[in-house]
Amino acid sequence: MNELEKNLQELGKKIVENNLWRQRRCFNLIPSENTPSLLVKLCEISDPSGRYAEHKTALKKELAALDGTGALKGNQVYYYQGVEFIYEIEERLKKEFGRYISASEVEARTISGQMANEVVFKAMVKFFAAGKEGFPKLSETGRIATVMNNNLNYGGHLSAQPFGALFNHAESDVVNFPLTENNLYRTDVDKMLELLDLHRPSLIVFGKSMFLHPEPIKPLRDFIDKTDGYHPVIMYDAAHVMGILGPYFQDPLTEGADVVTGSTHKTFFGPQRGIIAANMPKGSPMRKLWLEINSRTFPGSTSNHHLGTLLALLVATFEMNHFKDEYQEQVATNAKAFAKACAGHGIPVEGGEEEGYTETHQVVIRVSRFGDAKEIATRLEENNIVTNYQALPDDENFYHPSGIRMGVPEMTRFGMKEADFDNLARLMADCIIHNKKVGDEVAEYRKKFTKMHYCLDTEQTLRIAPAVFESIFPDHAYFSSAAAALSRL
Repeated sequence: MNELEKNLQELGKKIVENNLWRQRRCFNLIPSENTPSLLVKLCEISDPSGRYAEHKTALKKELAALDGTGALKGNQVYYYQGVEFIYEIEERLKKEFGRYISASEVEARTISGQMANEVVFKAMVKFFAAGKEGFPKLSETGRIATVMNNNLNYGGHLSAQPFGALFNHAESDVVNFPLTENNLYRTDVDKMLELLDLHRPSLIVFGKSMFLHPEPIKPLRDFIDKTDGYHPVIMYDAAHVMGILGPYFQDPLTEGADVVTGSTHKTFFGPQRGIIAANMPKGSPMRKLWLEINSRTFPGSTSNHHLGTLLALLVATFEMNHFKDEYQEQVATNAKAFAKACAGHGIPVEGGEEEGYTETHQVVIRVSRFGDAKEIATRLEENNIVTNYQALPDDENFYHPSGIRMGVPEMTRFGMKEADFDNLARLMADCIIHNKKVGDEVAEYRKKFTKMHYCLDTEQTLRIAPAVFESIFPDHAYFSSAAAALSRL
């Protein structure tokens, strides 16, 4: 055995062990993670992975010149050959994702939620710089003048902060959404409108990473529509809630957001990518902003836009559109049941008991009376329960957090229902409150939840997956082994 084979065999063993632990022996409760279906994973390693398909919208003068050359597909100029398939995939993805989120425009080339946000911020600077009548002007330094967002210490997302993705695009003049006195996870609407009228921010960014309740988009939109001469951009960062947007949570574009950004691998059970969506058709006063979003995506921020995961996202979006109602209702039901169960087993739960603690997929617990949250999160991990520690609104800093943030989507996909989360809460309470070793019991309990739901079942998958696998690895010895493994799922 040569050195290369030795190193890779050693690594291979660790890969297998990690796969078996995360997929078979532990409960994955990190709210920003999910496991894609087998078909989605196979798409990620299919031929488009590693290929290029750079393209941009053709200018009017380019359309006639390029017509018939093969470089023009629709209104897009492509700079590589061999892209017919991925052109079809990207167009279908935009249509399918637009159907999911009720959007007429979708930009699918960003490869993370953070990149999606930064693309919109860059585009906004160019849009405001154009001086379109009725829209805000840039500051004297050429940046977005004032931003209203969620405070980082109260669950706001890092990318919406001036020291995050806004760093080069906005002044440090930030107005935070005010919170209700009895629930520091919910925005005080009346005070928000007062601050809005006082500061007139150019950009308003909804969305959080600690996300328990809907954002008050509609009252803000209603206020703006009644205010003469004030037309800010309302942005909704749906990174953490993309997969639950709709009747069981909220519908940001319908409620009045101008643009929605987000990740596609948290509550939305796709590959790790980003997405931008809006309703800015031709003739819209904000159409120029959408064109800037397109150009700031390419050539502004991407070159290779990761075609393997682009293909995978289309498959995941088909899955989501098919199972949306069933999946979203179960996620909402499970989260409330899990929060109530944690409280019932003696673990303090944030978010307001009278409001069911949560209206999203997340459950936030306060563990400071039992120890440091970092230590308790490590203790849970050692007992096969994976979470992440979280600073709560009254914590002085992130270095000594009081809370743990959890989510139910991944384990919902593996078939858990309300009563199952009650039993998990009991095991967690034994570990957190009584410092019991429950790892073996947790691993045994996890054996009940290994079948993935809200996707094709095993029989349906086996009609497609082996042929896809064989097309990737045509060596029949490898294919036979893979097909045999698939048949045992």
